[in-house]
Amino acid sequence: MIVLGFDTATHATAVALALGDGRLLHARDDPAPDAHPGHATRLLGMAAGLLREGEIQWEELERIAVGLGPGRFTGLRVGIATARGLAQGLSIELAGVSTLAALALHAAGAGGGQHERILAVVDARRGEVFAGAYEPAVEPGGPGQPVLAAVSEPSVSPPLAPEQLADLLRDRSGDAGTEVRWLAVGDGAVLARSHLEAAGAQVPPDGSPLHAVDGRAICELGARATPAARLEQLLPDYRRVADARERTEGRLSQEPAVLAQGACAR
Repeated sequence: MIVLGFDTATHATAVALALGDGRLLHARDDPAPDAHPGHATRLLGMAAGLLREGEIQWEELERIAVGLGPGRFTGLRVGIATARGLAQGLSIELAGVSTLAALALHAAGAGGGQHERILAVVDARRGEVFAGAYEPAVEPGGPGQPVLAAVSEPSVSPPLAPEQLADLLRDRSGDAGTEVRWLAVGDGAVLARSHLEAAGAQVPPDGSPLHAVDGRAICELGARATPAARLEQLLPDYRRVADARERTEGRLSQEPAVLAQGACAR
């Protein structure tokens, strides 16, 4: 299956293309921390660049996969509206995946093998974080790629204060007296480093790629996911009641959707 996957839930824009021959092409745009995110201006150009690199046309895509968050309000609107526009313009399948699960899957495959559980943490801003706890596993009968079983629902509503992550780790550590090796990843883990390390979790160095959402994980999860029966079923996971109230179908960032349909027509 040829899948175009992307995520705009964080400050960065992550895009990947899974080709039918097994190749996985990927690209990232990482603006400076104090710069404006380039989701709306960079996403489609990055996708088009990967299609050129893979020597395929838009019409050859079979599925669009997009990260649903939780994450930044405006970024999610841009990403999901673009995914809807592409899927509609190309008449192909659309699947949504958890940004937290993508973070955890990337960590499981690229450095989390010695850890029993992975905590994916995204900066929710306002001094809070979104978090999801996952347990790496190997798919029975599969080729050996890591798969994930959710240990907890991704985050809670409202989001957590960084100091609450220690309680989350203890709550998910199994039987009393059992020590669980945790790996915490994501920009939220960097933000909450002192609290996580005090609770016994390992947090990679600030510049580690394990803290970045990887588009290849979005593609992998999207290829396994059940596609949406209707485009309007795919909604951002805001996790904040106030943000969810602001979301309406008519305000789901129409401009990226129009641009996406225009890209399909070229």
